[in-house]
Amino acid sequence: MKPAFTLASPETGTTYAVRVEVPSEPAGAGPWPAAVFLDGDDQFAAAVQAYRAARAEGQVRPLVLVGVGYGASYRQPANRRGRDYTPTAHADEPGSGGGTEFLRFLTETLWPELEARYPIDGSVRGIAGHSLGSLLVLHALFQREPFFTHHLASAPSIWWDDRSILRIVGERHATGEPLPADLFLSVGDNDSDSMTGDLSLLESQLVGAPFDGLRVQVMRFPLRNHFDVLPDAFGAGLRHLFPAAQS
Repeated sequence: MKPAFTLASPETGTTYAVRVEVPSEPAGAGPWPAAVFLDGDDQFAAAVQAYRAARAEGQVRPLVLVGVGYGASYRQPANRRGRDYTPTAHADEPGSGGGTEFLRFLTETLWPELEARYPIDGSVRGIAGHSLGSLLVLHALFQREPFFTHHLASAPSIWWDDRSILRIVGERHATGEPLPADLFLSVGDNDSDSMTGDLSLLESQLVGAPFDGLRVQVMRFPLRNHFDVLPDAFGAGLRHLFPAAQS
């Protein structure tokens, strides 16, 4: 899928390739909620396929899907996911730790551009990712005042920087402030012990010290690993976060 447009970010200094899937409903049928998917170069096709299948089954409401990428796949020099999706810096990944600046791009530059181009319902704002992208999804959620309302985190890289995201979650909880949001967490049962075990650590943390207003759903997919879980994770996440009953 070719980018619908490119957008330069004053926050990160990078120009992003933005792909968009708009509902097929008649003109004027919107506005619709929007969901931003990270790793748009490599994963957006799976997100669109999962969305279309769920829509065909009448299980998901109309959405504007947005894939944010770099015009460059994994491990290519122009792909800056190692910088953009990491909330904290780590010596093993030079240039990492740019998650806060990238999040500002999503909320302060990309979102107004989307609202100018498409009929978007700004009261329901989704963000979704897989692996390192899901680490950024968690970072977005556990802000003091999160911008996004619905969060889909597939196989999140909780391991990053000695599980620093768990510390961030604890610090956010210590504020005592409500966190009105929805979170869908998932992992494949055949993923690595680190991925499955770390997800359990986060789940235990959220259960043991729940946030007022945060609704959490956790799913584990039998016989799925880190690489083939995407259709299941994206499909189930969209069904849970954006059910057709809300249309």
